[in-house]
Amino acid sequence: MKSFFKNKLIRIVSFIVVIIMSFAFVLPSLVDWAMVARIREEGLQHSKVMEYESYIVDVLGARLTLSKDMQHAQVWALDEMKKLGLSQVNSEPYMDYGVTWDNEYVSVHMMAPDYMPLNAYPVAYTSSTPGKINAEAMIVDIQTKDEMTALRGKLSGKAVLISNPAVIDLQTLTNGVHRYNSEELTALEQTAIVPIKPKPARVIANPTSITAAERIAFFKSENVAVVLQTDGNRLGIVPAYSRPGVREDGWSAAGMQNSVPILAVTPEHYNRMYRILKRGISVKIEAEIRNKIGDKVEQAMNLVGEIPGTDPKAGVVMVGAHFDTWHGSSNASDNSSGSAVALEAMRILKTLGVQPKRTIRIALWSGEEQGLYGSRAYVQKHFGDPRNASIGIKPEYELLSAYFNQDYGAGQYRGIYLQGNEAARTMLTAWMEPFRDLGMTMVSNQSLGSTDHVAFDDVGLPGFQFLQDRTPGTAGHTNLDYLEGIQPEDLMKNATIMASYIYHAAMATERVPRKAIQNSK
Repeated sequence: MKSFFKNKLIRIVSFIVVIIMSFAFVLPSLVDWAMVARIREEGLQHSKVMEYESYIVDVLGARLTLSKDMQHAQVWALDEMKKLGLSQVNSEPYMDYGVTWDNEYVSVHMMAPDYMPLNAYPVAYTSSTPGKINAEAMIVDIQTKDEMTALRGKLSGKAVLISNPAVIDLQTLTNGVHRYNSEELTALEQTAIVPIKPKPARVIANPTSITAAERIAFFKSENVAVVLQTDGNRLGIVPAYSRPGVREDGWSAAGMQNSVPILAVTPEHYNRMYRILKRGISVKIEAEIRNKIGDKVEQAMNLVGEIPGTDPKAGVVMVGAHFDTWHGSSNASDNSSGSAVALEAMRILKTLGVQPKRTIRIALWSGEEQGLYGSRAYVQKHFGDPRNASIGIKPEYELLSAYFNQDYGAGQYRGIYLQGNEAARTMLTAWMEPFRDLGMTMVSNQSLGSTDHVAFDDVGLPGFQFLQDRTPGTAGHTNLDYLEGIQPEDLMKNATIMASYIYHAAMATERVPRKAIQNSK
């Protein structure tokens, strides 16, 4: 009996060894090590990624979707693609987005009981002040229609504070932001996907509650001078977002002009004014805001360019990032860094004179921050949507091998998310092997949402986002997202890895495997 179990154990161990050795043999066979060496040399020793990053951040600045600033920046990006020698360089309109909106000037001060210049930024798609205004501040907490009625006739000319005091995250302030350690990476890699998600609890709307858009409309009707709010939880940081209701009115000129001026204020400045008012002491504000609003509806654009493949029937590999940003800063991490990495990956391959089997296409999206508008429209137009009978599958659907994305800050790549696509694990793991010394070590079965690869993944196409370190200085969507928060070595590594991934996907014998489509419609 002991001999039987011993022999059986030997057979099992031998089988496992064969499987491991076979897998170890497969991985190197999927990698062009000679090309990897060339990509590494160009990407790590002759990098131009920070030239892209610096120009985008320092010269072009903030790029709110369908702002004049964004339109100017897109002209530059198209020109850069042409300078790289890419073919089929083009801007592709995807929707009548609305009118342009740009902040041209803002100056805000607390004048009494003590003078303090306020660190504040206009909320996007809001109106200007009629020149320089002086207003008395007032805390206004309106949640219901009855509370709104009680304040009628009492707010004219006031500067109203509508947020609760911000609670500062002292933990991050004290400990800083650390890169992923080995234990955290292991946990990400080994966590299994929960097969059944519980249904969210049913929420019954309170008929007396008002929406944020209704609150702003009320302030406008009451001739409020300016609205002050705070959304951040870190010292010095002002998140910059958009006016409530702007999607519903379609980014219209009327919606912008009929809004009340809204300012987002850094937490420590907002909290100080709030505490003073709670003491019963008057706070007086001086403000001047100039926002330029367009006079006609215009189309939002995506940008594309290609390294043509040698076999037109082999299909396409895509690399991309969203080029649009919020307006409170130059947005060095979110997502100037992703745009710079995508451009640099294409530059590396063009410099090396690669002739890929599949076409390699770069896309710089817009409308991502508003809800993936650009990438979703592109996917529907070019590839279709098998979940939606009115759209269906387009001929290009079968030609896409994979889309690779960078977003989620400027930290270095530590791995890649499978988006639940276990069939792609072998390929993605193999292409990672040459970069383990750069910290690229983890393949996770987890899915990541809220950025442009989701537009591909949702329709059954392989779309992937790299797992990136959170690093000090990452302050996306805020006034502090500038070049000083970028660590150049991270972007150099990312662009090198990205170039290798898209090259290998373009040269692979087979396209990247696909997973089953989740019918969500």
